Amino acid sequence: MPEEKQNKENNDKFVFLTKLAANSLNNGSSGYYRVLLTVSIVITLFAIVGVYLTTSKGLKLWGINNSIPWALDITNFVFWIGISHAGSLISAILFLLRQHWRAGIHRIAEAMTIFALFTAIIYPIFHTGRPWLTIFWVFPVPIQSGVWVNFKSPLMWDVFAILIYLISSIIFLYIGLLPDLAILSKKVKSVFLQKIYSFLSSFWIGSSKQWKNYKATYLVIAGLITPLVLSVHSIVSFDFAVSLVPGWHTTIMPPYFVAGAIFSGCASLVVLLIIFRKLFNLEEIISVDVMEKVNKLMLVSGLMLAYSYLTEYFFLFYGANPFENQSFSNRFIGDYKYVFWSMFAMNIIFPQLLWVKKIRRSIPFSLFVSVFVLLGMWLERYSIIVPSLAKDYISSSWDVYFPTLTEISILIGSFGLFMTLFLLFLRFFPIFSIYDLSKLNSNKKNYD
Repeated sequence: MPEEKQNKENNDKFVFLTKLAANSLNNGSSGYYRVLLTVSIVITLFAIVGVYLTTSKGLKLWGINNSIPWALDITNFVFWIGISHAGSLISAILFLLRQHWRAGIHRIAEAMTIFALFTAIIYPIFHTGRPWLTIFWVFPVPIQSGVWVNFKSPLMWDVFAILIYLISSIIFLYIGLLPDLAILSKKVKSVFLQKIYSFLSSFWIGSSKQWKNYKATYLVIAGLITPLVLSVHSIVSFDFAVSLVPGWHTTIMPPYFVAGAIFSGCASLVVLLIIFRKLFNLEEIISVDVMEKVNKLMLVSGLMLAYSYLTEYFFLFYGANPFENQSFSNRFIGDYKYVFWSMFAMNIIFPQLLWVKKIRRSIPFSLFVSVFVLLGMWLERYSIIVPSLAKDYISSSWDVYFPTLTEISILIGSFGLFMTLFLLFLRFFPIFSIYDLSKLNSNKKNYD
């Protein structure tokens, strides 16, 4: 009898979740959704204008110079790459550890990865100055000029690492969507969505053998994505670590970047969860308990980042390299001191508020801390890149960098592009996993 009662509860939960997902797709978008989408599209126009001016007038519209060829563009690239890495990593690790509370948030995390990657790719492409020739510079395409890519360069490693990670993340998200798409293909009213869902889930029949293969495949991909995420952001850090620029040439960079990626990814996930739990009335699915657990992850990753900061400063002190010390002084008390201390406060001091349980469980305070963490992580990437280039080994080439309106417009527009892609995805695909949520047992802490 208890087993029959449990099966009935699971079936009722499955029916409820299916109706909830189908209704959100059938009833169209709410007023809040339309307003947010409109605002996101308008903000995206800033990036479109900035990119158009860049391609038509050239990189002279940016504030970069001979001393500082990497500035706001690579800062934004590393920032968005960091956000993307935490999404699939959080989803995969929580799945491998059988954390039941993952069920309501993993699809948002996985989608965050994909759209953050799309946003990040914009920057290195347009940093080339002539993006229509990028394909000849990053792929070994035979051309008459005899120019071949340098496979020893970490910039070349970035291309393949990010593409592999993007493809893996899309596969990871798609496999998780399969059971839901097969269900919703018969529930949605839109003929267009019915055809899309039927096409994407055309080979899904839901047999016991297929379910067994599905679980095995999902487990393997989750296991592969976890080390892949760590390796990809380590490769991104090699763009700096393998150079001889003071402040970059250090072995702390790979774990430093990975810790920062997880930290910023947790913060962005908290912001997205707060927005979409309100936008789609998902307070029961994305509960306060779930928000508290994500905040704990953010607190732990923040402590890892703080340890990386201390290790970096110890290396500078212990190495006693005057050029390294000059680079650090430029950040600490020099031209970029306001950036450094703002970053330090937002990344180290503000997250300590999460030790207080009431703050961890408070939605407004969680949003407050997360937004400041995201701003602090952007300032961290800026503090790493620009000051080190501004004062290198040759004093005659020292210069100060100021971003231009074109660069700022592309930065602002990138957030609009990310949100626009995200909102469009959630309008046409289920925001939560029906299968994962329906199989949760209220008497157990994990699932099969």
